[in-house]
Amino acid sequence: MRMLSKINFSQALLPALLIGFFLTSCSVSKKYTKEATEKWEKEIAQFEKQDKTEKDPDNAILFTGSSSIRLWTTLKEDVAPYPVVRRGFGGSKFSDLAVYTKRIVYPHQFRALVIFEANDITGSKTDKTPAEVVKLFKDIVHQVRAKYPEKPIFLFEITPTKSRWAVWPTVKQTNLLLKEACAKMHNTYFIETAASYLNKDGEPRTELFIKDLLHQNHDGYIIWGDLVRKKLDEVLPKVSKN
Repeated sequence: MRMLSKINFSQALLPALLIGFFLTSCSVSKKYTKEATEKWEKEIAQFEKQDKTEKDPDNAILFTGSSSIRLWTTLKEDVAPYPVVRRGFGGSKFSDLAVYTKRIVYPHQFRALVIFEANDITGSKTDKTPAEVVKLFKDIVHQVRAKYPEKPIFLFEITPTKSRWAVWPTVKQTNLLLKEACAKMHNTYFIETAASYLNKDGEPRTELFIKDLLHQNHDGYIIWGDLVRKKLDEVLPKVSKN
């Protein structure tokens, strides 16, 4: 009788725990919803229009994130032979992507997802802490996993840039925490890039960026392409295409 009571209690507790988990997950990005929708709703709606009229290539790699993804016009060539879908939006943040993950990611049937965000820590008064950034990234992964439990997810390391060099120590700490988070999550991978963008003195290689010293030029994107392609080559043969 006592054993039966324990089983009944466990069965009653499980739904409550699951509900609590999902409510906690939802609350991570909830505080950023107003800010994100005011800035990005039109652009996300445009993505949705594209999704209805354009057919994704089979086994595509879906790239999403901030302006460095949006401006990567040579993405298809730089990561060939992998077919790609590009969904980068402006100067978005991890918090913006957390708000719009489902609307950006769910319409696609992809082989793998690649993410780059870099605007949550810029030296402004509204900067997030490294811990907050990691929490948002985990929320994004949880949302993706709700529909795609087995798809590989790749996260680009936040690039060191001359324009934001003053906050590099904080960004570097954020990268470390993001790398640790990826290592602990199922089928989630961190693409290390920083070393390729630093010179022998440990400072950003300005020759890889356009005049704003924030966004990459074509030479920079070639490096990014090589790094992500090598990581895809390493991981994807180990997982199913389906």
